[in-house]
Amino acid sequence: MNLKDHLVQSLSQAVEAVFSTMLGARVLPAEVRFENGAPDAHDGVLSFIGVAGSWAGTGCVSCSPVVACRVCSQMLMTEATAVNEEVLDAVAELTNMIIGSVKNDLEVELGPLGLSLPTVVFGKNFRTKSAGHAEWIVRRFVWDSDAFEVRMCLAPSEQKASLQPHSLGPFNQMGA
Repeated sequence: MNLKDHLVQSLSQAVEAVFSTMLGARVLPAEVRFENGAPDAHDGVLSFIGVAGSWAGTGCVSCSPVVACRVCSQMLMTEATAVNEEVLDAVAELTNMIIGSVKNDLEVELGPLGLSLPTVVFGKNFRTKSAGHAEWIVRRFVWDSDAFEVRMCLAPSEQKASLQPHSLGPFNQMGA
């Protein structure tokens, strides 16, 4: 299995496990797409977490304010009706659990990886951009009638890339 397929599978398993265990909720995986280039404008909540090691990148959970409030309500067993500090913290923790699970799964093939602290952004009509030109894997999920996305980009770190000048790219082979 190549890294791209492994990441899609790992993202799906992590999201389904975290929602089931932490939120008592069932989510359904939907379409997968791959993105390069300029990001579209966003409305809602985005939570980012960095991954570092022999491979580096970013994981992200993207959702509407409604989904963010549902996450907080389920996680804290309280009613959240508007995006506030508790809601942003809940989405950050959700991101940490999902991307942390993916990181643990990938370490078997890629070696030790570390995670940064999550950063959460909330607003309307904003854009985000990551340095580098790695391809983003975007997996959409449906929770009842609400949708959200989990994204990840991962590429060999500069140190690893310099050791392997004939690399075929980040997603061609597992551990390449």
